[in-house]
Amino acid sequence: MNEKEILKELERLYPDAKPALHFKSPYELLVAVILSAQCTDERVNKVTEVLFQKYNTPEKMLTLTQEELEKYIFSCGFYHNKAAHILSASRDIIEKFGGEVPSDFNDLKTLAGVGQKTANVVYAVAFGGDAIAVDTHVFRVSRRLGLASANTPEKVEEDLKKVIPREEWSKAHHYLIWHGRRVCHSQRPDCDNCTLKNLCKHKKESV
Repeated sequence: MNEKEILKELERLYPDAKPALHFKSPYELLVAVILSAQCTDERVNKVTEVLFQKYNTPEKMLTLTQEELEKYIFSCGFYHNKAAHILSASRDIIEKFGGEVPSDFNDLKTLAGVGQKTANVVYAVAFGGDAIAVDTHVFRVSRRLGLASANTPEKVEEDLKKVIPREEWSKAHHYLIWHGRRVCHSQRPDCDNCTLKNLCKHKKESV
């Protein structure tokens, strides 16, 4: 089947695929993912490199006012909402989860600023859970390759879970992201140099 061949080739291309965000704890990852919404991982890493020197736990984060936190994260965009979400999530982590980021997927989704994608990333990366987070890269690349056909991130996630073995969900998520960054670009996909072109639905339809 095409799906198996595609996954095998992606694994060959990106054997060391891992998150681009820098973090040293589940809490740092959570904050970084919240900041990454509509922002590049490179920019987030520059911001968190400074922020996490002093404020890398929910307790330390809550010593900041929202206005103070906004000054740190301003360059990530949507800084007002992101600051509010980070502080609210930090408060809930302390009051409801004993100061530790919850490892349960449904608990993660109760935190401010944590939707399906963010919960999937933290659940998979920080806690080794089986999950596929659908960001813009995963959404675009999986649809082009023909691994998914749905029109929303939530439905694309469902499509991918049907064709990818559960134990490969988290790895496949990173493969698709890396392929999106390196080859299958949004505006000008490098189809000529893509080793998946003979399996790709988008390429076949554009011939």
